[in-house]
Formats: sequence, structure tokens, C-alpha cells
Amino acid sequence: MRRVRYEHTGGPLLLEDVPVPTAAPGELLVRTEAIGVTLPVVRKVTEAAGPIALGGEIAGEVVAVGEGVTRFRAGDRVTGLCFGHGYADYAPLLEAMATPIPESASAVDAVALVRSGLVALGVLEAARPAPGESALVTAAAGGVGHLAVQLARLRGASRVVGAVSAPGKAEFVRGLGADEVITYDSADWGTPVDYALDAVGGDLLTPAVAALAPGGRLVAYSSGGGSVQAYDLLVGAKSVIGFQMARIARGEPELYERWRQELWRLFTDRALKPAVHGEFALEDAAKAHEAIESRSNFGKVVLRP
Repeated sequence: MRRVRYEHTGGPLLLEDVPVPTAAPGELLVRTEAIGVTLPVVRKVTEAAGPIALGGEIAGEVVAVGEGVTRFRAGDRVTGLCFGHGYADYAPLLEAMATPIPESASAVDAVALVRSGLVALGVLEAARPAPGESALVTAAAGGVGHLAVQLARLRGASRVVGAVSAPGKAEFVRGLGADEVITYDSADWGTPVDYALDAVGGDLLTPAVAALAPGGRLVAYSSGGGSVQAYDLLVGAKSVIGFQMARIARGEPELYERWRQELWRLFTDRALKPAVHGEFALEDAAKAHEAIESRSNFGKVVLRP
């Protein structure tokens, strides 16, 4: 089978032929039909000390199951987060991380919706939104952000502000339901909001915290780092909350499953519409990474084996 790898920090990404893996105990072996590309994986390639397995969101057909697997069998269509080599024709998937794909959804729908949607729903829950409150979503055109904009509206936000890297993304974000769209370099971020969902971090944390109304909450889920001055929180009685999806997946499986079911319900009801920026062949993984790294994507970036 084909698999994408790299030999040193920064790449390049290479396509290699390797044997098809076997399903270990508790694992499914999935013939991949769609693979989601995420910013954290792109950053690991460019920043990690050494080469890592390119994992991430996968969707496809189960071809074999390992010892102890009870919920799935060969022929089932599933999606989930792969911690091993996911940029491949066949990939291992822990049974605990797998969810069935409804008949009404494609593999591309699944990787555009489930993992990114779980993060979007999780950060929204962490913000503890009340009906009628206003929201700010950074990276609003991205794989998670474009779903967060829609979910904030569905959860009763009276006003949704999308923050993006370039003016050319404004029309797309407004089409998702945002009332206002600003760019990161805007001098004025408008009327303060009750909560902010931040996927960017770094230098953007300061203006994002400044955009909060007194008592406002910022949920940080970026891999971009950054710091906040305690005084900036003190004077406005503001708070910053960190969110990590892995903690929910490993520590609160019932909540994780409930969120997954809610996402599929919203998708089936056509209330939540995942967008796909582009589909790239496995051998074009570098181009897919470039779309993410340059922040030029509108929605999810997907690899198709």
C-alpha cells in the first residue's frame, strides 16, 4: 500500500510503498476513502524534533478487526481519529475512536464533520454560552471555525463575529451565518462580545481578549501558543479557558459519544453544513499541507487515496 512519510523536520513529504498493517487488539483496519488534514499535524511536520506518524481524521470501510473488537465488523463504514499512520491507503483505528457513518453521508462528509465538529462543539460548550449572548470565532473560515460559526448560531447567539486572515474570506463566513467579519489586522474589532473561540493563539490572543466584554470568556484551543497578561483579565473580570479534545475522548467517553450523535443529527437535519475546501490525491499531500499552512482554505482540506 501507499503511505506518506517524511525524513526530517520540515519535510518534504514522500510517498512510499509498505505492507498493509494488521489490526492489533482493540483496533479496526480501515481502507481509507478520505483523510482530513489539520493544522496540528501540519505544524508537527514543520516543528517537531523528529519525524512522526502522520495521523488524523480518517473515514472508510473496515476490512479487518482486531481481537476484542465488538462494535464493528468488516464492511462497516466508519470515521475516527487515527493515532498511527493515517495518510495511507489502509490505516489502524482504535475501536473507541470510531463512529459509524450514516448511509446519507459520504466519507468526505464524515471527515469534514466529525472531528472538527467535535472540537467546535466542545469549545462552544466550554464557553458556557447563554441564549442571546454574542460570540467571536477566530479562524472562522477553517475546518473547525466554519462549523463553530454555525453552531454558535444554532446555540442561540444573538450576534456572531468571524475573524479571518484575509478579506477574501468574508463572503464565505457571512454565508455561514456570521453577522460581521473582521480581519486579524483590523484596528477596531467592533462591539465587545460575551465569549470568543480562539483557534489561532500567538499574537492574536491579546486583541481577542481585548474584544471581550466585561465578564467575557475566551476558550483557547490553538496549537499556536501565546500568552495573556493577567492584568488584562483582572480589569475586565475576564477569563481564559483551555480546551483539549483528547481529554474528553479519553476521560468522558459518554459525553464524547453524545456530541458525535448531536453532530450527525444536525447534519441529517441539514442544520449543520460542513464545507470542503478541496480534495487532494495522496501523492499531493504537500499541496494539501500548503493550503492549511498558508491559511488559504475555506472549510476542510481532504486527502483522497
